[in-house]
Amino acid sequence: MRVLIQRVTNASVTIDGKVKSKIENGLLVFVGIEDRDTNEDIDWLVGKIVNIRIFNDENGVMNKSVIETGGDILVVSQFTLQALTKKGNRPSYIRASKADFAIPMYERFCNKTEELLGKEIGTGVFGADMKVELLNDGPTTIWIDSQNRE
Repeated sequence: MRVLIQRVTNASVTIDGKVKSKIENGLLVFVGIEDRDTNEDIDWLVGKIVNIRIFNDENGVMNKSVIETGGDILVVSQFTLQALTKKGNRPSYIRASKADFAIPMYERFCNKTEELLGKEIGTGVFGADMKVELLNDGPTTIWIDSQNRE
């Protein structure tokens, strides 16, 4: 499972011209799921996401988590995070899970995020043509892969 986390001052997801979810200060999290992902991957990643200290403290140092700042989280499924780009110029998405596996994993990821954050999160719609808008704060963008826990 791969996630791309962006610290944002605001973010939203629009589907068919209607805003599905919108957040203010917090994290926009894109998540890409592959068949080898497990519930352990979800637990580990969500624990990292809600506790990662990338928000400024009173001294302007990145030392606070989204929990500590009371921030929001918006989670959007994005199969293209699983792109393989080694050969040629056309990415392969063969590692990205199909809906029958990915949807339950995405839903569990979102539920676990709400549980650890302690409040409702914003979401996209799996498989939908989504328009995502964001104002990246910093910019601060972090990539985490549960299969490569560095």
